[in-house]
Amino acid sequence: MKNRFFIVVILINVLLMSCIPHKDRLYLQNKQQATDSEQVVVEQQKPYRVQINDILNIRIKVTDQENVQIFNPIGEGNLNATAGERAYFDGFTVDLHGDIRIPELGKLHVLGYTTDVIEKKIKDKLLAEQFKETANIFVTVKLTGLRFTTLGEIGSKGMKTLYQDRVNIFEAIASSGDIPDTGNKKDVLIIRQYPQGQKIHHVDLTDVNVMHSPYYYIQPNDMIYVKPLKQKAWGTGTTAIQNITTAASILSLLTTSILLFNRI
Repeated sequence: MKNRFFIVVILINVLLMSCIPHKDRLYLQNKQQATDSEQVVVEQQKPYRVQINDILNIRIKVTDQENVQIFNPIGEGNLNATAGERAYFDGFTVDLHGDIRIPELGKLHVLGYTTDVIEKKIKDKLLAEQFKETANIFVTVKLTGLRFTTLGEIGSKGMKTLYQDRVNIFEAIASSGDIPDTGNKKDVLIIRQYPQGQKIHHVDLTDVNVMHSPYYYIQPNDMIYVKPLKQKAWGTGTTAIQNITTAASILSLLTTSILLFNRI
């Protein structure tokens, strides 16, 4: 009888320890203050610099618009194409050398430049080779959506594209189905591309100070990896009630097995 009681105590303790603490499930906790009345200033996003394989959407407008038809894509007429497909075929992809090729203007090096700088480079090249100041040239350069990839313990895995100028980490996660209770919100990895290679950055989404982080806003081609908590590998419940239910089932099975064994 004592052995049975001992087994029950150990089993309940193990199952209760395996539940996920409430504080590990909450986003944006104020861990430095007793209250959450303090305002948090969001980290200012730095201008994005174009990378290899980025796709740029370039539009050129002048007084006589017929003179720039060769520069502007015409794929909008294909109603069967998705936004992503139109962006791929109509946009200007940055090649392995960091260049794009524009009709009549030829190659233009854009690697490492912001879209504002690229707009100026295109306008200057047009004025030098194609038009005069009186043409009133207006150039816009945008990324064709913000593309990122989600992996690990998250609702929806895979590549996503959001057609916004900027996206923060919470918007990216929300668009991917959120992080379940079994995902580690305290140590989310952001794998980011740089000219010299990839780097891994760690962010704690349970801390309100994540909004101060330089990685609060994601960048094109980021990979977001959410590690599973050890509780998932144990296969128990995520709350104490779920664990007690599991414990009751196991205890019932053990009791039945012991009674049957004693009758043999």
